[in-house]
Amino acid sequence: MLLEFVLAMVIIRYLRRYLQKENMLGEWERPLIIALAISIALLAVGSLVRNLTGAAALFTDFLLLYILWTAYSTKVFQPLKPAIYAVLPYVIISVLANATGLVSKSFYNEYNNYFGTAKLFAVIWMLALWFITKKQRKAIETERLRAQEKEKQYIITETLKKELEVQVAERTSALTQQTQELQGALHELKSTQAQLIQSEKMASLGELTAGIAHEIQNPLNFVNNFSEVNTELLAEMKEAIEKGDMEEVKAIAEDIIANEQKINYHGKRADAIVKGMLQHSRSSGGQKEPTDINALADEYLRLAYHGLRAKDKSFNATMKTDFDETIGKINVIPQDMGRVILNLITNAFYVVAEKKKPLTPDGKINLASKDYVPTVTVSTKKLGNKIEVRVADNGNGIPRHILDKIFQPFFTTKPTGQGTGLGLSMSYDIVTKGHAGELKVETKENEGSVFIIQLPL
Repeated sequence: MLLEFVLAMVIIRYLRRYLQKENMLGEWERPLIIALAISIALLAVGSLVRNLTGAAALFTDFLLLYILWTAYSTKVFQPLKPAIYAVLPYVIISVLANATGLVSKSFYNEYNNYFGTAKLFAVIWMLALWFITKKQRKAIETERLRAQEKEKQYIITETLKKELEVQVAERTSALTQQTQELQGALHELKSTQAQLIQSEKMASLGELTAGIAHEIQNPLNFVNNFSEVNTELLAEMKEAIEKGDMEEVKAIAEDIIANEQKINYHGKRADAIVKGMLQHSRSSGGQKEPTDINALADEYLRLAYHGLRAKDKSFNATMKTDFDETIGKINVIPQDMGRVILNLITNAFYVVAEKKKPLTPDGKINLASKDYVPTVTVSTKKLGNKIEVRVADNGNGIPRHILDKIFQPFFTTKPTGQGTGLGLSMSYDIVTKGHAGELKVETKENEGSVFIIQLPL
């Protein structure tokens, strides 16, 4: 009874804090206070009238179910669905246990251990999912705040731009022809800027969350599988205890201990994956630090691949790596260098995907796509007093007539809305100005391209 009451209090408090943060508490204040009053009343009844303890606990469970269903079915609380999924199994098991206790005391007493075990695993599930989703919510909240900051900067820029437009209009009022041309160019600039800002705003968040979701799925699968195995082993242990076969009991206990160790290992592995992803997604502080360039390149290769797979399930490509293990750690700004590598790899995946399409850009059938295997290769190598990172693709290559323009700001060959034209120019500045290195490209038409990062040791 007490645990159900505490859980109700925690859920109501969590909903209040969420609504306060979103400035939407007003219309929900009264229902939440009523729910709180009901839960307190049920606790009082269950504590004072011993015969009604089970009924009070059951009504508390139904109150929890009603609160969870209301939150699940209300659009305002959609971001809280992972938290609802975390709590729901325990509440359902508690309802079944308390209802069974009221209907048949003998049946409840006979299977009380099963209910207790089920509740234990429900609590483990609640804590594990709550911890993981808390990390994800922090990452999403960080990205949301960053997007808001960019939006503020955009508004300031637009305000200044409008002031300049007024000044230009006043000074060029006598030049009608030139004013019309200027207004046309300004309209086109606004449209381009809006697309660039929206694209840059969403790209980072989309790729990050997609990559994190895929990376933590594998250890979560292990946690779930070993938990199910332990449930079966506990049932076998109970049968062995009833038979008095203590050797079998000991053997099963050893298996359960081993499985719990594996659950702990994979839980920590998921935690390490989330922490690593969040570290590389933070804004750069501009400080160089010893970094494993091989691990950085491998991490962003997987992040780019799974991010693109999340956007387009039909996308597929072969990934190859060739890392020089003698490099060790080098002094770079990991967040900035990670962005460079992620940008180059994402571009490589884009060009091989384009080459694999059944139709060419001009609408003709692409005969070469049938036997073509999209491949992206990332390699590192130590060359004397510098190291080299190569990102190679077997796409169509870069035409000679645009080769000198690819590092210019806002230059892109992608269709409108798919590229900002800022990726390579920012990557070039990070490598050359931020790290005193070089960013070069080697290309052959219809065979592919290789982008080469050279950094001094």
